[in-house]
Amino acid sequence: MAREKTRPAQQVVQKSSDDHAAPNPVWFKPVMFGFMLVGLAWIIVFYVSQGTLPIPDLQSWNILIGFGIAFVGFLMTTRWR
Repeated sequence: MAREKTRPAQQVVQKSSDDHAAPNPVWFKPVMFGFMLVGLAWIIVFYVSQGTLPIPDLQSWNILIGFGIAFVGFLMTTRWR
């Protein structure tokens, strides 16, 4: 009895619609990096001014605002193509 060797069926890989997505618009990268830099600058200004700038009434909430602005930029990196 001869055993027949069978080859596994070739799997057809279909590309999802995300593989053919269009590249980002021209403004996307500058805005993304802009958010990251503005958030960093916000935090640096807060520390250098010893809490008197950018918005003195917010006190330590300025740090959270700076991180929030920078975080928006980092979230945009997930959509960068």
